[in-house]
Amino acid sequence: MDYVKPADVAAAMVDTGRRKLGLSPTDLLIRGALAGGILAAATSLALTGIVQTGQPLVGALIFPVGLILIVLLGLDLVTGSFGLLPLPWLERDASSSTMLANWGFVFIGNLIGSVVYGGLLAIALTNFGTAAPAGVAAKIIAVAEAKTVGYAAIGYAGLITVFVKAMLCNWMVCLAIVAAMTTNSTIGKIATAYMPVFIFFAQGFEHSVVNMFIIPTGMMMGAKVTVADWWFWNQIPVTLGNLVGGFIFTGLAIYLTHKPRSAAPAPLRMPTQVPAE
Repeated sequence: MDYVKPADVAAAMVDTGRRKLGLSPTDLLIRGALAGGILAAATSLALTGIVQTGQPLVGALIFPVGLILIVLLGLDLVTGSFGLLPLPWLERDASSSTMLANWGFVFIGNLIGSVVYGGLLAIALTNFGTAAPAGVAAKIIAVAEAKTVGYAAIGYAGLITVFVKAMLCNWMVCLAIVAAMTTNSTIGKIATAYMPVFIFFAQGFEHSVVNMFIIPTGMMMGAKVTVADWWFWNQIPVTLGNLVGGFIFTGLAIYLTHKPRSAAPAPLRMPTQVPAE
């Protein structure tokens, strides 16, 4: 059968973490940049659907295509790595410095891919700056401001809110990545990864790589957001919330309950007495 049992999924999670930790910085940057660009493209398509229909749920139905492509192509999102890379570390197969360096290279790659796509999209939407932002461009600007100065307006409560939204988001994103491990077929991976991603996007949770696209792209097109606003009120707390939610609620939880356990020793048996003849 195509279905992979949970215990085997837990083993695959650890093995995937080990393989990712063995990648070179060049591979991490390339895979991270491609993943960032693909997720940005899916986000812009989702926002296009929202603008054209006026229904946010339409955007949520569209958005999962990005993560599905990333899973099928074996690319790297730092959010997914938050759920998987600590598992080999827990088994003492990797050092904390290796894990942190891996996250750093993937984060940079995701940022590069997201910003490059955002810059190209900004050119396309504004005719290289000659047209005022409208439609999808105006939507990106509004979302960028809501994700930064919108949280700043309520101060400390804004930081707590964005952190919790980030935890909830990456719980679902890492769940999608792990769920895709429950099947070996392409169709199965698409189906299993789809629903958790739909859940996070439909409820407006915060994803650090998505925000690497939306916020700087909005800034390029005139959003009233500073670099300090972007990082303090969104990128840093969202990245930390993604780490906590992805690792604790998905990676660690599934690993602890389904990880392979050594078999219990067989009970000692007394030798059978042979009756005397």
